[in-house]
Amino acid sequence: MSTVSHTQILTNVSQEVQQRFANFDDPSHGWQHVQRVYRLAQYIADKEGADALITGLAALLHDLGRLVHCESVSHATLSVEEARSILARYPLEQSQIEAVLHAIEAHSFSQGIEPRTLEARVLRDADRLDALGAIGILRWAITGTIRRETQTLSYHPEDPFGEWHRLDDSRYMLDHFYIKLLKLEQGIYTATGQSLARQRSAYMHAYLQELKTELELELP
Repeated sequence: MSTVSHTQILTNVSQEVQQRFANFDDPSHGWQHVQRVYRLAQYIADKEGADALITGLAALLHDLGRLVHCESVSHATLSVEEARSILARYPLEQSQIEAVLHAIEAHSFSQGIEPRTLEARVLRDADRLDALGAIGILRWAITGTIRRETQTLSYHPEDPFGEWHRLDDSRYMLDHFYIKLLKLEQGIYTATGQSLARQRSAYMHAYLQELKTELELELP
């Protein structure tokens, strides 16, 4: 093994990823998101006893595929290919590289790949936690605005909180809470992640309750 330290590898990869995201025009999935997921993943890894190097590299590289314009392929799959080329430049064991790539592949909500390792579970938890709480609400609003179509409304005019209409977050932005965001807590693996998810989900429920109060306000 080379004398290059794990800390130096993480620092170098972090700098490269930051540079790659410099001109990426999606604040909800950009470098700040990667930073937060990295910090969450390292925090959870420390509490749960996961490998910090594998977890850290996977977190830094997990969304690189978003920089590749190929709508027919999952961003997680594209991220794996981008990560593979970067990791080949460092003195890593093949088993370490494969562990990082598996964690990246398994982090995606839509792919439905079961994480086989603790490090993969940590990354998935960290990525999903960043979609919850106050940060999750901010990212929801940004993403909904970026992806909205001309006919998209903030919420269903007669049923804002999804009690009876067919949910469709391409038509009503608030529906995304009920289609995805409020379900994320159920898929958290680690005990540390579950504790954080409960806090963040509670904040989101409180936000929705406050929104309901404001929408139902009867002015004189």
